[in-house]
Amino acid sequence: MNRRRFIAFTGAALASSLVGSTWERSLEHTRSSLNIKAIVFDAFPIFNPSPVFVLADQLFPGRGSALSEEWRARQFEYAWLRIAAHHYADFWQITHDALVFAANKLQLELTADKREALMNAYLKLTVWPEVPAALNRIKALGLQMAFLSNFTQRMLDANIKYAGLEKLFDHVISTDQVRTYKPDPLAYQLGIDVLGLKREEIMFAAFAGWDAAGAKLFGYPTFWVNRLKLPAEELDAVPDASGGSLLDLIQFLQTHAASA
Repeated sequence: MNRRRFIAFTGAALASSLVGSTWERSLEHTRSSLNIKAIVFDAFPIFNPSPVFVLADQLFPGRGSALSEEWRARQFEYAWLRIAAHHYADFWQITHDALVFAANKLQLELTADKREALMNAYLKLTVWPEVPAALNRIKALGLQMAFLSNFTQRMLDANIKYAGLEKLFDHVISTDQVRTYKPDPLAYQLGIDVLGLKREEIMFAAFAGWDAAGAKLFGYPTFWVNRLKLPAEELDAVPDASGGSLLDLIQFLQTHAASA
């Protein structure tokens, strides 16, 4: 996941989202069949990880980009490898281990102070520009909102508090509760179990293409917040809609409400 694309997109996110939706529907009748009562978000449609990458540049001038890319890639590889090996560790531990590996691979001197600073940056992420207003609008539509993330509970709670979003979310769910990671169906099942709603009543808002595919394969109506404008994954699952920001998600929800 390229650090420069994250940073460049941060400033343009709101403007690009106003140009128009880039919805992709598998079938036109999908929307009319939706009966959405809650939106469940991955962490990254809400939180922008670019401060972590900026800090890496500051601590390792000229090498921060390489460190960030290796670290980010290894985070997800470790999560999935540990699940495949039935040797679980939570996402905070995985993030730490991935950072140590990335620094060792790039032969960077990762002192205790630098390691702690980079890790703690994952507890103080900023939000994307349109997020506060968009979340308030979704709340006004009468929908429940929840997180369903691979982040630990501590990571989620810290970032929600840092962003001042405590009053907007009805539930904050970490996949750590079932000691697994998305796209394991057991992880997505948490949304149903915690919200007490039917699968088809919960729309999942994903940041990554693989997460959008995983949620769709699980059976959730799925909106892909495709901030990086990436192509869809080849995983036999197409989200019900996609767009560049939460404003496109709101437009989709309002259009559905108008046609229901």
